[in-house]
Amino acid sequence: MPVTRTRIEGLLVIESTEHDDARGFFRETYRLDEVAAQLGREPRFRQGNHSRSAAGVLRGFHAEPWDKLIYVVRGLAYCAVADVRPGSPTYLESESFLLGDPPGRPIRLFVAQGLANAFQAIHETDYVNEVSETFDAAQRKGFAWDDPSIGIDWPIIPPTLSPADGALWPLDAGLTRLDEAAS
Repeated sequence: MPVTRTRIEGLLVIESTEHDDARGFFRETYRLDEVAAQLGREPRFRQGNHSRSAAGVLRGFHAEPWDKLIYVVRGLAYCAVADVRPGSPTYLESESFLLGDPPGRPIRLFVAQGLANAFQAIHETDYVNEVSETFDAAQRKGFAWDDPSIGIDWPIIPPTLSPADGALWPLDAGLTRLDEAAS
């Protein structure tokens, strides 16, 4: 099962091994030892999250102080990851992926703490992420989904946003706490 680095430090692509037959399929989605070999450390996961989003829903950009292991179980999602770590050699660079059912890819993304990620459901989508820390609303930060310094070409415009995601500031104003944006 290949685990490959991307040009953004801390963003890994984990290829899936799939076995199909008349009954359906079996897919291995990751091996922790192979992720650890690429990271140079063993990640730990403390909480699993599962969201279902209708077509057009956009969640993010969120940048939290925890690692994430992302997987689209069902549906199709356009996922973007941006480096918002000042001083990083890839600061303000991003990478995008089409995850899930065809024409998407059944891969997982490992997103290291401090990187920002967002996704938009193309069809109704089940999105799973495992995180390295227990959820703490005060630690969730983000920035506007359409920030021009990142320049993501989202597939569905206008997106459907939560009140908190719709109230996030541009990145040049600093990362916004999501609990403050919601109020």
